[in-house]
Amino acid sequence: MTDIPAPPIVQESARSLSMRRALFRFRQSHLSMLGAALVILVLVIAVLGPWIAPYPDHVAGGVDTANRFKPPSWGNPFGTNELGQDVLSLVLAGTRVSVLAGLGVVVIGTLVGTLAGAVAGFAGGWWDEILMRISDLKLTVPGLILAMAVAAALGPGIVNMVIAISLSWWPGYARLVRGEVLAKKEEVFVTAARAIGASPARILFRHILPNIVSPIVVKMSLDMGFAILTVASLGFIGIGVRPPTPEWGTLLSVSRSYMPDFWWTAMFPGLAMFVAIFGFNLLGDGLRDVLDPRARR
Repeated sequence: MTDIPAPPIVQESARSLSMRRALFRFRQSHLSMLGAALVILVLVIAVLGPWIAPYPDHVAGGVDTANRFKPPSWGNPFGTNELGQDVLSLVLAGTRVSVLAGLGVVVIGTLVGTLAGAVAGFAGGWWDEILMRISDLKLTVPGLILAMAVAAALGPGIVNMVIAISLSWWPGYARLVRGEVLAKKEEVFVTAARAIGASPARILFRHILPNIVSPIVVKMSLDMGFAILTVASLGFIGIGVRPPTPEWGTLLSVSRSYMPDFWWTAMFPGLAMFVAIFGFNLLGDGLRDVLDPRARR
């Protein structure tokens, strides 16, 4: 009788198993899935907004004074503003500016803060004192006030606005990364890397930082909503993006003069901002539950 060879046993790696379990937990949370769906919708609109706008000429600054302040209808689902421009087109096009500017703020703040916190936590000594005292100094000034001052000094524009907000955004990441690095550099795998002669830079960038990505990703997802709100705040007070470039904060600033008679000119830009911030906050909460072991229920 011929023996039938047993099928090979495929052993799943610990990292793959952990990822599958994390995705399973994420899918079990209806609010997390709702947040992911809203974020995907917002990102798709941010990419395609100017092309799917029903009135692209209005996005470019065109006016139609014969149709001023038309209420929501089939032809203009979000109504028209004081210049006769379609509010839906402006909101769709403004999604790109608001979301991508917020993303730029978070990315720049993450890169600068991660580098500063990693060097401070790993090197210690004077590096730690200098970088953390600079971080503490920036934290004593309200972020929006500092961003307003820098933006006013640099002048209006998307790039200047992103730079201004980023200067007030990195200290939070620096303190987070510093704490994580201080904990990780005492782990056994770091001691083993030192024992085999790995350089400090290799230990930091190849061994420690990859192991603290999870809390950084969670903070980035939670910060996106605040970054979008800060971008809109600068646009609202007139030192961010200037018309005719559509942006949610600018649209709200112009429409406040016509409230409450022509409510739709402010309602729909504000609703778009709410959906984006709500989606990123729900996604951030879900990622925190999945990626941060200390936050798991």
